[in-house]
Formats: sequence, structure tokens, C-alpha cells
Amino acid sequence: MKIAFLGPTASFTQLACSQIFPQHQIIPQSSILDCFWAVINGIVDKAVVPLENSIEGTVSMTLDYLYDFSEIYIEAEAVMPISHHLMVHPNHENFDRIISHPQALSQTFHFRQDHFKDIETQDFSSTSAAAKWVAENPNEKWAAIANHYAAKLYGLKIIKNDIQDFEQNHTKFIVISKKRHVLELTFEPNSEKTSLIVTLPDDHPGGLHQILSVFAWRKMNLSKIESRTLKTGLGNYFFYINVANEWHPILSENALEELRLFGADVKFLGHYNEYLLEG
Repeated sequence: MKIAFLGPTASFTQLACSQIFPQHQIIPQSSILDCFWAVINGIVDKAVVPLENSIEGTVSMTLDYLYDFSEIYIEAEAVMPISHHLMVHPNHENFDRIISHPQALSQTFHFRQDHFKDIETQDFSSTSAAAKWVAENPNEKWAAIANHYAAKLYGLKIIKNDIQDFEQNHTKFIVISKKRHVLELTFEPNSEKTSLIVTLPDDHPGGLHQILSVFAWRKMNLSKIESRTLKTGLGNYFFYINVANEWHPILSENALEELRLFGADVKFLGHYNEYLLEG
């Protein structure tokens, strides 16, 4: 199979993708949108994209594209611990600028404030792109924040390990495809869940309560509910919902039918397992 992932090479998404699909061809894409298009157009069979970070929250673009692309489903979810390292070109250890992806810079804010408060920072498209730039520009005294694989790949020297502000820094990745089935991986599943996108026909008092009550009286546990703007005007949203545990073929399908009866549009994204990866 061909698997797309949010690149470039040595990104955290590649580390996740390589563990999920160790025996398959993995192909980097320059954006999350490109990953979705690669699946839709049949260039690849599946794609791995980030969904949520424990520090920075949901990746909004991924949620938006799950709504926009009606043919896309979630087959699996994988959680990976995220460790950031400060690295430089081996020719020098002093630096006057730190570069990385905005989320990596944000996740290491307190470390940088404590140790390198006066050092300028600059955003890069990814952590691995920052590491590559430092490797290819030895005359510039810049440092990069990236993962250990990027340091090894580009021959950089790690001068500070594990600089993330919170020890429990994890990112959730999802496997997307045009197939509505559960992807069985070689890892032991940690849990199972169902993901839905629900859109109300209009903005009215008690609308969200209607959605929640459908699950509440059936004692269906919601592990996540998040609203995203429809970009059609103020007050217009869709809701991304995770239902924890097993999907009951009668009880759960009846819940979706009840939502549709009061006019809600419901997209079933998939029932799938969550797996734990190594960092």
C-alpha cells in the first residue's frame, strides 16, 4: 500500500506513520490538505495526519477537512509521546536564533524563557525543515528544535534533550481513507471510540442540549465535543463528537437516527481503535 503523511522527512508524523505502516511505502506531503487530496484522488490508499496535541489542543485544519471531505473516514487513531530537543550544527554550539514549527516553539516556551530569553525565534513550516536548514547552513549560528530522528538524519548535535514544558506531551494521529472499516494494527489496542460530525439545521436555543440529550438518556459516554465554525457566518458551527467505548449496532444507530429526525446533519466518521506508539 501507499501511505501519505504530513512531511517532510523526519517529521513527527513520519515517526508515527513508520510505526503504523512499517512494511508499506510512505510518501510525504507538504500539507494536511495535500494528504486528504492524495486519498481522495487515489494517489495513496491511506494517510496519517495529526489530530490533537495534549498541550496545544486540536489541529483545526484536520477537523475542517474531515467536515469538508464527505468521502473520508477514520480507520484508526494512534497516540505518540512528543519529545523536543535543541540541536545545532556540529561546527559550533553558540547560536543567536532558534527556529522550529510554531507548535514546537509554543510547547518549549517556558524552557526558552528560562534559558534563552534573549534569543530570537523564527517560525518554520515543520520541525524537520528547521533541522534541515541548520544542517545546510553551517555558517549561520542558528539552532533548531526537532526530534532525535531529525538530528540523526541531518547530522546535528543535540545540546539539550527533552525541552518540552510538560512531560506528558502527546499527539494523536489518525489514519484516514475512503473505506469505512476498522484498521487492525499489530499493537495492542488501548481503547475504542466512534467519531461523528453533527451540524444543526439552524442556530436556536437548546440546540446543543438536543444533541447531548440524545446520547445522555442512552448512557452513551461522550469523551470529546468540540465546535468549529462553518465559515458561513457568525454563530454557525459544526460539532465534532467522540463517543467512547463500543459501538452498539442498535442503540448507537438509533441515536444517529434521532439526531436526523430533528433536522441535524450527521456524518459518521468511523468506529475505530486507539493505539499507543513509541516516541
